[in-house]
Amino acid sequence: MNTTEVKNHIVNWLKDYVQTSQTKGFVIGVSGGIDSAVTSTLAAETGLPLICIEMPIYQSDKEVDRAKKHIDFLKDNYPNVSSVKTELTAVFDAFIAAMPETDEEDRKMGLVNTRARLRMTTLYYFAALNNYLVLGTGNKVEDFGVGFYTKYGDGGVDISPIADLVKTEVYELGKELNIINDILIAPPTDGLWGDERTDEDQIGASYPELEWAMEMAEQANIDFTAFTSREREVFEIYTGLNTINQHKMQPIPVCSIPNELR
Repeated sequence: MNTTEVKNHIVNWLKDYVQTSQTKGFVIGVSGGIDSAVTSTLAAETGLPLICIEMPIYQSDKEVDRAKKHIDFLKDNYPNVSSVKTELTAVFDAFIAAMPETDEEDRKMGLVNTRARLRMTTLYYFAALNNYLVLGTGNKVEDFGVGFYTKYGDGGVDISPIADLVKTEVYELGKELNIINDILIAPPTDGLWGDERTDEDQIGASYPELEWAMEMAEQANIDFTAFTSREREVFEIYTGLNTINQHKMQPIPVCSIPNELR
């Protein structure tokens, strides 16, 4: 990948989109991970106003520290960047208190997604105040491969600058953009569980493995007999997640009313 040309292409695309949409700038949630670091730096490169929002909810110290270091890096190098820290832990606790008791495992998954949706609501609050666009940080494997994001959470965005790049390409672009090393070497995590689990722990496969599976799935004729046992396992993980998460990737179904019924 020609990282310099890809960087310039995305930066110009962002500037053109703001002009066409008659908005004024961008808002983004900064998590301390590679995707939000790359996306926010690309937005900073436009020279347009960018607000970086920290939204901790029982966040690990490591993630908070990486996010802060990245925001400091941006503000030191781009005068168009500002930041806001919005502590959402109390909001999250109030939501939990308002909800009825239920099965612990079901409750846990619902609350994981609630974290992401509270953050989405926060981003749109700041976007509305300033007539800015909410930037998506999902990459191609997450958004269109395995659907590894929260519907109407981190999936609720206005534009997606890096959604045509697989994870390894995002890392390449991160090096081009001089993203801090702490972020480049950190294991990818969604940070929604309040523990040390990584994306690979949750999915059962690494991003390079998922990229391979995504490429295989796009081929017309697949020779499954040539797969190793691990490759078969990864391919099944990929296709299984791709199938059950289609509801995230497809447009909202609309019930069309036949003309004769009107």
